[in-house]
Amino acid sequence: MTRRKDMTLTSSGFYVSQEAPIATDNPVATPTAPAPDILRCAYVELVVTDLKRSREFYVDVLGLTVTEEDENTVYLRSLEEFIHHNLVLRKGAVAAAAAFSYRVRAPEDLDRAVAFFSELGCRVERRADGFTKGVGDSVRVTDPLGFPYEFFHDVEHVERLAWRYDLYTPGSLVRLDHFNQVTPDVPRATKFMQDLGFRVTEDIQDEEGTVYASWLRRKPTVHDTAMTGGDGPRMHHVAFSTHEKHNILAICDKLGALRRSDCIERGPGRHGVSNAFYLYLRDPDGHRVEIYTQDYYTGDPDNPVVTWDVHDNQRRDWWGNPVVPSWYTDASLVLDLDGNPQPVVARTEASELAVTIGADGFSYTRPDEGEESMPEWKQGEYKLGHQL
Repeated sequence: MTRRKDMTLTSSGFYVSQEAPIATDNPVATPTAPAPDILRCAYVELVVTDLKRSREFYVDVLGLTVTEEDENTVYLRSLEEFIHHNLVLRKGAVAAAAAFSYRVRAPEDLDRAVAFFSELGCRVERRADGFTKGVGDSVRVTDPLGFPYEFFHDVEHVERLAWRYDLYTPGSLVRLDHFNQVTPDVPRATKFMQDLGFRVTEDIQDEEGTVYASWLRRKPTVHDTAMTGGDGPRMHHVAFSTHEKHNILAICDKLGALRRSDCIERGPGRHGVSNAFYLYLRDPDGHRVEIYTQDYYTGDPDNPVVTWDVHDNQRRDWWGNPVVPSWYTDASLVLDLDGNPQPVVARTEASELAVTIGADGFSYTRPDEGEESMPEWKQGEYKLGHQL
């Protein structure tokens, strides 16, 4: 990767700098209107094709709490949440993500959201009584990248179950942690999110300066969302936190006991990016859910930005385990404000899958030795031929 003068190589193998080393030659115009003051990612609304099966997966298997439900919709929350829901499952014909929802600091921030996105020429809708149960005055938009966002402040409070240890299971999910979005142009998406008030915490690049992914936050953790390079707009995953990595292992054991191990797509393992312990699951519609724990604090104004080389074998998994190809290629459709799937635009820059796993792909564990630092059967992060 291209090393700038202000970037420092750490003993852990990545670079750090004070400003995100990401620039775009095709930016979304920066509005003159101020951005809404976003607090955190709050919930995601997923359209599912079989509500009964999806409810069983998220409630009976993963242990989320039902706040409210009817014949078409289930509202779920994690154990430490005090707002009405972190996840909405809505029955529909096409599985997709209908809204990435953020809570804002004050009611006035909804006016700011309207002005900000209207200036960009985006479609904006506002409902005083909200788009879902339990949420009041809300603004939904289709952003310039094609993603459906919601902003709200007023919300119904429910009982926080953090003290209800009789309800905890070995794999309890305690918080919604982040979203992950797939977009063809990561630098363009990153710049837009920076205009919206997000800060970059980590990114992945190559020697030519191609940016493969960036992680952005509002709350003081590694991210509230990430922008992953690929055909988009699509949703890569939604992530829920556990307290400890043993909670993730317990989920794996439970899935095995239920003969549901085919839900596990990737992991368990530890990321290099974010330093978090992870597990990726697929729900009955194929929506990807990450179980996530133990990332780090990022709240100081001079928090360093971490930049990884795309060929570093430990960036995606600190133990050097391979990334299955579906993790790079599969993602959920997203909807426009009328509920129609957004057209998917192909990424024209190099894909992370191709440069690290494909026929010409390579990776390294010790950069001074290059790919030869790994045994032949592990070179190229397990190329298909090696798997066979």
